[in-house]
Amino acid sequence: MRSDILKKNIETLPHRALLMSSGLKKEDFDLNKPFIGIANSYNDIIPGHIHLNELTQEVKRGIRDAGGVPLEWGVPGVCDGVAMFVEMRLSLPSRENIADNVEIMTLSHSLDGWVGVTDCDKITPGMLMAAGRLNIPAIILTGGPMKANVIDGKKHHPIEGFGIVGQVK
Repeated sequence: MRSDILKKNIETLPHRALLMSSGLKKEDFDLNKPFIGIANSYNDIIPGHIHLNELTQEVKRGIRDAGGVPLEWGVPGVCDGVAMFVEMRLSLPSRENIADNVEIMTLSHSLDGWVGVTDCDKITPGMLMAAGRLNIPAIILTGGPMKANVIDGKKHHPIEGFGIVGQVK
């Protein structure tokens, strides 16, 4: 496995100590346990991402249950719904930034595979780009559609606001 370099060499003892400082235990360095990264695009700016931490916890549980070691990090994201009025020119290039983020984290930490927990139309393609570049096992898990909010007892979907602007103009 790719992660063996961190697990069995005396030269990488300091590296193991660093990983243990982030919560890994001695048994996590068993040569039969793959290091599986989780690229979590959760944030509280993008409405389609506010539930992704819940999914990520299930991904971690699944990795542990299968005998692996989950290692999570955050992935940036841009909400097109917000950016389209202020800085849409940054939205498309963000896919490259996301792919770079996943590639850098996966290779730098000798991960044996990774899971992308994603949603929305720039973050998911960015993760798919990373999967194609890395040539190691990857799973892309999307969070599904945005949830509607309940305001004053009535359900409202975030996209409704765009229709209201059209009605007013």
